[in-house]
Amino acid sequence: MRPIDWFTQALAVAVALAAAPLFLGWVNQCRAWLQNRRAASLWQPYLGLRKLLHKDPVIAREASPLFRAAPYVVFAAMLAAAAVIPSMGTRLPMGAAADAIVLVGLFATARVFLALAAMDVGTPFGTLGARREMMVGFLAEPALLMVVFVASLISATTALPVISEHLALRPLELSPSLAFTGVAFTMVLLAENARIPIDNPATHLELTMIHEAMVLEYSGRHLALMEFAASLKLLNYACIGFALFLPWGSATGRSGPLALALALPALGAKLALAGAALATIETVSAKLRVFRAPEFLATAFLLAVLGMLVHLLLGD
Repeated sequence: MRPIDWFTQALAVAVALAAAPLFLGWVNQCRAWLQNRRAASLWQPYLGLRKLLHKDPVIAREASPLFRAAPYVVFAAMLAAAAVIPSMGTRLPMGAAADAIVLVGLFATARVFLALAAMDVGTPFGTLGARREMMVGFLAEPALLMVVFVASLISATTALPVISEHLALRPLELSPSLAFTGVAFTMVLLAENARIPIDNPATHLELTMIHEAMVLEYSGRHLALMEFAASLKLLNYACIGFALFLPWGSATGRSGPLALALALPALGAKLALAGAALATIETVSAKLRVFRAPEFLATAFLLAVLGMLVHLLLGD
């Protein structure tokens, strides 16, 4: 590995840490504008994290060490996922040690620890949210894996940086299989990040919330890590979508510093468009009932399977 490859790896992680709250703030701003509301500051997520980090956590007497360790495990899993995703370039040292299946495993690890911590104290809301989260994850992970498998069939590998580089170097053409899997991936992104129509991140209604129910018992720096991990997860999913469906703009092959310098504004432009699109989808969509979530995710899985069948039949 060249020194610039290690620099690309470090830059990708640093950009993910710095841009995750900013991306969340941009989505919230766009959503407020589309709903004719006054938008909060773009830096509001940073201010919220700073406030929480200056507070001491309040921990229930019944909490076990798992409850205290879960925020660090969840945040570390999201940070490790950011190191695997080729957001800035495709020559990543971590890419040789972890492929897309490992990436899905990191998301699953974070989900399991979050759900166990929610049930640890024994509150009704935490247990309710944990059960709903595991139901969503049980249905979303097969759809995400199927999306990855379609891209793997096209590129003959499960390494996400290699997949992204292969797709970026292909001639620009309409691919029906990637179109179907792109819609499926968008549906999985909404479900996995507790966005409308599966969940509303701005609500605290007991009968509808999923993610918020699992972090109600956290406070102080523990809550800050959970919120930071949630924003980092949203950014990670967006960058996975870029790697699979919009790979242009990142440094590919044995590119030099100039390509890496151009990759940063390209990533910023794609995040701006993705945030506006996400806010638009949430604005025009209605919150589904919890028991309709399996139908939503089953549709995502079927679309991904259809994309695989189209690829096998047409060879696109």
